[in-house]
Amino acid sequence: MVEVEGLQKRYGDHAALAGVDFTISKGEIVGFLGPNGAGKTTTMKILTGFIAPTAGRARIRGVNVLVDPVAARRHLGYLPESAPVYRDMQVADYLHFMGRVRGLGEAERASAVARAVERCGLSDRVHQLIGTLSKGYRQRVGLAQAILHDPDLLILDEPTSGLDPNQIMDIRALIREIGERKTVILSTHILSEVQATCDRVLIINKGKLVADGPTDEVTAVSTGDVVRVVVAPGKVRLTPDQIAEAIRGLPGVESLRVLTDAQLGEGEVSLELRANADVRAAIFRKAVELGVVLLELGQHRSDLEAVFRRLTRGTP
Repeated sequence: MVEVEGLQKRYGDHAALAGVDFTISKGEIVGFLGPNGAGKTTTMKILTGFIAPTAGRARIRGVNVLVDPVAARRHLGYLPESAPVYRDMQVADYLHFMGRVRGLGEAERASAVARAVERCGLSDRVHQLIGTLSKGYRQRVGLAQAILHDPDLLILDEPTSGLDPNQIMDIRALIREIGERKTVILSTHILSEVQATCDRVLIINKGKLVADGPTDEVTAVSTGDVVRVVVAPGKVRLTPDQIAEAIRGLPGVESLRVLTDAQLGEGEVSLELRANADVRAAIFRKAVELGVVLLELGQHRSDLEAVFRRLTRGTP
């Protein structure tokens, strides 16, 4: 569906993209993540035909975006961060206008508008001025225009930005429903959005992909498990550094840091470590050996935020 090969984009001496390669298959919902200036927006602009790459190529359904951008856009629906809607138009009038822009004939346009209105939950809003809609419903109108011409690929840029929690859940559900029929690229800064919506994640940093795979596999491979340990003084009072050093040396422990927690009592120490194995039994034995009291010992899978932080900032 989407093929990106050796994509490069230079602005003078600055390389916004330094050789990006990925493919996206039909039916995938892919989260595209990256810090500011990483190359995410540049990649999106190339895929949507707004700018040309310095080198490499991007194809949508086999059509080279640079060679034939008009043909490529026929397969593409795009929702930018600020939904491109006209507030002084009614929902139905706006969608019919966008249908004419897309070159749809009268009968085809009427059918397309009816289909998009139903799919995006706008049936009771078709005669309402867009400017009087809530932001959540304006996003629905933006999604409706993006799917109006029945494209195979949807690119959504920050689709839930500025929405309240209920609106976010509604848009998430709508994206998942659309994703059952379409390929979706979701560009967002909200990492929980990707975990809740996407089955695959791409992370770009400094113009290069640093992660690509199913969301759960990326979190597992990149950081392993997270273990939180809280201990209280026993017979022997040890410093946080002494306790950390003893646990850091256990087999399976990859990294460890001492946490600052205002809820801790006097002499209590909180640690967070990453491990490639279940180290809880070893930590328990070490606590007994050190003579400290275990108050908390829990292990859980890393979340996408920890992965993102590690891959884009080098945080352990």
